[in-house]
Amino acid sequence: MDQSPPRSPSVTVADVARKAGVSKATAARVLGGYGTVSDRVRDAVTAAARALDYQPNELARSMTTGRSGTIGVVVGDIENPFFSLAMRGITDVARQAGFTVVLINSGEDAEAEKAAIRTLLAKRVDGLIVSPAKESDVGHLREAARAGRPLVLLDRGSEMLDVDMVIADDRHAAEGITRRLIALGHRRIAYLTACDTPDHRFRTPSDINTGSVRRRIQGFLGVCREAGLDGMEDRVHVGAVTPEHTHRIVTGMLQSSQRPTAIIASDSVIGLEVFKVCRALGLSIPDDLSLVSFHDADWTSVTTPPVTVVRQPVYRLGETAAKLLVERLNGNHAEASRVVLQTKVIERASVAEAPV
Repeated sequence: MDQSPPRSPSVTVADVARKAGVSKATAARVLGGYGTVSDRVRDAVTAAARALDYQPNELARSMTTGRSGTIGVVVGDIENPFFSLAMRGITDVARQAGFTVVLINSGEDAEAEKAAIRTLLAKRVDGLIVSPAKESDVGHLREAARAGRPLVLLDRGSEMLDVDMVIADDRHAAEGITRRLIALGHRRIAYLTACDTPDHRFRTPSDINTGSVRRRIQGFLGVCREAGLDGMEDRVHVGAVTPEHTHRIVTGMLQSSQRPTAIIASDSVIGLEVFKVCRALGLSIPDDLSLVSFHDADWTSVTTPPVTVVRQPVYRLGETAAKLLVERLNGNHAEASRVVLQTKVIERASVAEAPV
């Protein structure tokens, strides 16, 4: 038979007020963080709450203050180290500003993203940070902004929304690495991305719904045209959505009679799979294949050879997005801002002159 003592009822604001010798309204102002009270009263209420082990009722507080103290974040793939590091930047800023973060993973699916936004709005989040899965399908984000929820777009901007956005200079980065490969004699350069099309074939950059990737492909193709390389659209490969898909695509490329001499991986998850397939096929990096990956993931610096990467300011992307959102929540009504952060190519040992 259970002999443990019965649980005591939850401590209420009235209990704290009684112990502190103040009115319930005064205790509520202190505990809810709104209104003004003297330092002496605040100290007395805080001490009483601590002595009674008072736990705030978040729902009741949100109904009183209009604030839940939470920020909702929706990203495409939390398993991707890019989003993990961006989340660190978001949560560090949010915590310092007194907000907690509710994270939902969309799996890069627009319908899942819409459901996530509905869930977060139902939970009364104070604001949203979103990496849109499909930049042409943002009606749900527009409605959230119209409903009075401040919204910041992370890594992926949209010309269809008049909201704050923080992106990296992706096109310039792609142009730089493409020029570098062409200068080393590469002509058969492939670009590989997880973005996909209905028939799994790339035709034009407008096929790509993710703005950051679309800008990279535009930079890649633009430099190829400048260099007189025709038909490079056929060397843009889509659909590397899982390691298994990537393995199949890369194996097909590297066993082709028109095998690429260089591959640009659109993220580090894809880059790692390219590296593995090369090893499995007995190909040498960089003697047989040069490899460049977007995102400076930890593994890229410890392989043999270490991999040349485009280092994106990932932590700063998250940090800046959160700062913009907190400013909005604190009353900033200025025009929407579009912040572009610079990237940097980290030269390692995975790029060499094209094989003869």
